[in-house]
Amino acid sequence: MASVGLTDHCFTTVQHTGSPTGQRIEITVGGVPVPTYLAEPSDPNSSPRRIILFLSDVFGAFYLNNQLLQDYLATQGFIVLGIDYFFGDTYALHLDEPGFDRPTWRDKSVRQAKEFTPGWVEAVKQRYGTEDVKYFAAGYCFGAPYLFDVAETGLLTAAAVAHPTALSVEAVAKSKVPILFSCAEIDNAFPPGLRRAVEDDLSARKMTYYFQIFSGASHGFATRGDPSVESQRWAKEECSRSVVQWFRRFSV
Repeated sequence: MASVGLTDHCFTTVQHTGSPTGQRIEITVGGVPVPTYLAEPSDPNSSPRRIILFLSDVFGAFYLNNQLLQDYLATQGFIVLGIDYFFGDTYALHLDEPGFDRPTWRDKSVRQAKEFTPGWVEAVKQRYGTEDVKYFAAGYCFGAPYLFDVAETGLLTAAAVAHPTALSVEAVAKSKVPILFSCAEIDNAFPPGLRRAVEDDLSARKMTYYFQIFSGASHGFATRGDPSVESQRWAKEECSRSVVQWFRRFSV
């Protein structure tokens, strides 16, 4: 079944509140400094080191909601690195811009993500090494397809995606790692037919996987749900808890 590209729900948000605790660093790829959000646990040198590669939605790794999510994952004992494949030009800057050319912005952003994500992952691996280190990846919306490119390399111990876009059965078939899918009941970007086709493929290949589907939730709930609405807040928080527990399962 064919993938579904970015939909209108990919570009809507409710901004959360809080004070980020991570920091901005740069990881150089082919001579180009790639902005990266770094959130670290209280003991970043604990053994084994557990590293999450955070692949964000169109609002970027430095969007407040995503910063707070990365900070939360860090409090659970993970070093979290979020690539800004938008190089500062995230959709958050264009939310209220009249006449904004979204398709052109989208095409540019996809090209950048495809070009820089592989080198960024390799640079992260060079930075932290592979001895006594476990790598994980979490992909949200726009970031999901690039997660499966990383999974194909054999670097990851486990992976998790939430309300993915532009994802196909063929892309998921690249992965041989345990995978968590956090899905919205209402999601034109990852509709039930495609979700079930992905599940059928994983089952046929005897992969380790877990699907959770949140009733009443819409695409974007994991990072952009409205925390003032109990059902949305619970889905968002449960998704984050599930990512932590899924990665912990494969951390030993």
